Order: sequence, then structure tokens, then C-alpha cells
Amino acid sequence: MLRIGSGHEPERIPVAEHGVRRESISRGARKVCELLASHGHEAFVVGGAVRDLMLGHAPKDFDVATDATPEQVHKLMRRARLIGRRFRIVHAVFHDEVVEVSTYRALNPGDVEGEAPRDRVVDEHGRVLRDNVWGNREQDAARRDFSVNALYYDPATETVIDYHHGVRDLKKRRLRIIGDPPTRFREDPMRMLRAVRFAAKLDFQIDPKTRAPIREMAGLMENVPPARLFDEMLKLLLSGHASASLHRLRGEGLHHGVLPLLDVIVEQPLGEKFVNLALAQTDARVREDKPVSPAFLFAALLWHEVLAAWRQREGRGEQRTQALYAAMDDVVERQTDKLAIPRRLTATMKEIWSLQPRFESRSGRRPFALAEHPRFRAAYDFLVLRAESGEAPKELLAWWRRFMDASPEERSELLLPAAAGEKKRRRRRRGRKKEPAGAPPVPATQP
Repeated sequence: MLRIGSGHEPERIPVAEHGVRRESISRGARKVCELLASHGHEAFVVGGAVRDLMLGHAPKDFDVATDATPEQVHKLMRRARLIGRRFRIVHAVFHDEVVEVSTYRALNPGDVEGEAPRDRVVDEHGRVLRDNVWGNREQDAARRDFSVNALYYDPATETVIDYHHGVRDLKKRRLRIIGDPPTRFREDPMRMLRAVRFAAKLDFQIDPKTRAPIREMAGLMENVPPARLFDEMLKLLLSGHASASLHRLRGEGLHHGVLPLLDVIVEQPLGEKFVNLALAQTDARVREDKPVSPAFLFAALLWHEVLAAWRQREGRGEQRTQALYAAMDDVVERQTDKLAIPRRLTATMKEIWSLQPRFESRSGRRPFALAEHPRFRAAYDFLVLRAESGEAPKELLAWWRRFMDASPEERSELLLPAAAGEKKRRRRRRGRKKEPAGAPPVPATQP
């Protein structure tokens, strides 16, 4: 039994004003709402999908909020799975669509009477570690992060229900957090990062009261688990507005808790140009619905830090290849302390980096071997970025373009003469061929 909230009446905006028809809602989300309503439950499309539809954008997915518990939802859905411990929700599966169904959450454990779960855990900083305390719709709206994400759409009546003036903020293109900003940021420091992401994605201004505490509270990002930080960072980088987002991160003072090396990178003239080119390329691919490699993007963001460490090691007299591998390990280790980049991505990043010096060898069999490497295409695209930013010679890129377009015979004609040092290495390798068993050793000098 849920206690009634403060009785605050929300705004009810009819379809004549907001213009979102039920046909704009995905088939799966409509089915979830209809099924829950047919069993006496409330069910609304909520959050980013409503926001995006009202802005004239096509949502990527649809979420539903309901007064039914996760167990009740799971029992009613033919194909559904219960997920999560921190926030227990249901994923309802419809062919190629997954609809996320969440139960209304209460503001405080005291808001709930009877047998409702009392499952909220908060750490010493005020960060909510787990919250499965069910509430009503008004309480659920107050728990959401920003006013523009707290809009509830009823497919049956085509009405938008607005508790926190989210529609007004949409019209003013303003991002405003619900409640007291410092308290909400302590509950979940990731809200600061999401504020930057949404503002960049929607081209909104962050409300002054929401923005004011971000810089001084940026240190709370240290308390966020690296894996969760990586997930949110990936959303930011693959939003189609990565360039604007990362520049806003710096502007709000959040970069130290997300990409601590970003300051060092963009302070180098070539590094800044390189990163901006990589971000612009990624944004363009996302907007054109083309695939994007997170490993390639992180490799680009961290490349100039690798490059600086590599040159430093070479300056101390380390062998070139060994210096590069040591530099890669140093940079990845420092970065993954803050951002849990999965090993499968760091392995690809290192392959892309390690192949860059091999583009310089354009004689013998080396170009043919490099062109057959599984990561050649990604490494070549990386070389393109290096050349366009002015770091790698454009003549080198032009040669590889000709080599890739040429027939096998033409490729052989493009090969450059081996350098003197390379010829010596080849002779040494030939001289190390095994002698037959029992053969006398070859004297160092002829008699």
C-alpha cells in the first residue's frame, strides 16, 4: 500500500499542445502500457523518449514507468527478464526491441507503508548505492534527475503529465536538476556528467543553479566505480556530440575525474588538433548511423600521451620498439585506474598504436605483411588522422594510398630501396642460419 504524496497536482498537457501522437511510440512500449493497464496498473512512457519526441527527435529506445512491482511486471510479460541489484527493473523483449520497465520509486523509505521493500543503501558521501523502495508517480517524478526527463506520456489519452515544469524548460532549452543540486549530485555524482552530456546533445544551457556547484563537487567523481564511469563516458563519446561534450567537460572542471590525461593532450597544439579531428569524425559517423569503434576513439584520445612518453623513453636511450610498448603500458595503466576500459578494448588500442611505426617501412616484404594484419584498416585510419593533423608526413599517407589501390605487380614497383641499416639487419639474420649438425664452427675471419 503506497502512501499518497504531497498532493501536488501536475500539469496535464493535451496532444493539441505537445503534438506527440501515440503512433510515435514504439510498438513494444505501447504493448507494455496496454498490458499493464488491462491488469489495473498505471503505465506511462517516461524520460528521454518523451523529451526527444517533443523536441522533434527520433528516440533510440523507450522506457516505461509503472506502479506494478518488478515481480508483477515479470509475471505478466511473455518474454521478460529481471535485472539489476542497485536498481531492480524489468527488460521486456519484443523481437528486436527491448523496453525497460521500472517501478515508481519513493523519495524516502518513510514514504512507503506496509510490505513494500525497504531496500536503500547510501554511502558516507550521500551516494545512493542501492534503491528499490517503491513509491507513487509523484515521488517517482521527484526522484528523476532533470525536469525535461520527468515527463510522463499516456498512450491511451495522448496526454503528457508534467510535475516539474519540464515542458517549460524544453521550450526555454534549459537543463535544470530537480530538487537541491548539491544534494542530488551527492546522491549520484554521475548526474554532473549527464548534465554535460544532455546539454551538449540537446544544445541546451545548464540552469545557473544546477551548474553552480559542479566545479567544486567534481571531486565526488572519485567515488564512482570505474566500470560505471566507463559506461557513462562511452554514452557521451558515442552520443554524436562527443566534441561538444568533451569541451564542456573541461569548461565545467569535470575532466580530471573522467579523462585525467585530457588536459595534457589538448595543451599540445598537435594533440588538440588530432583529438578534435577524431571527435569530429566519430560524431559524423554516429549521425550517419555508421558503426563506430570505441577502441579506436580511446586510442585517439590517448595517443599523444603515448607519443610523449615514447619520445621521453627514447631520449633516455631505450630501444625504439621497447620504448613504445613501455609507453603504451604506462598510459593505459594510469588511465584504467580512473576509467575501467575493458581489456578487449585496450588490447585493440595497443595494436593500433604498435602498428604506427611499421608504416614507415616501405621496402621488402614488410608493407605486404602489414597490409595483411587483422588491425591494418584501423591502424591505417589512425595514420590518416595523424597525417591530417600534421603529425605524420602527408607523403607517407599518399604512398600507402597508392599501395592499397595497386595490383600485386604495381605494389612491388612502389617499394622503396632498403635503407643501409635494414640491409645490415637482413645480412645478420641470414648469417644466423643454423649450420648442419656436427659441422665445424665458421671462423670469424678467413685464414
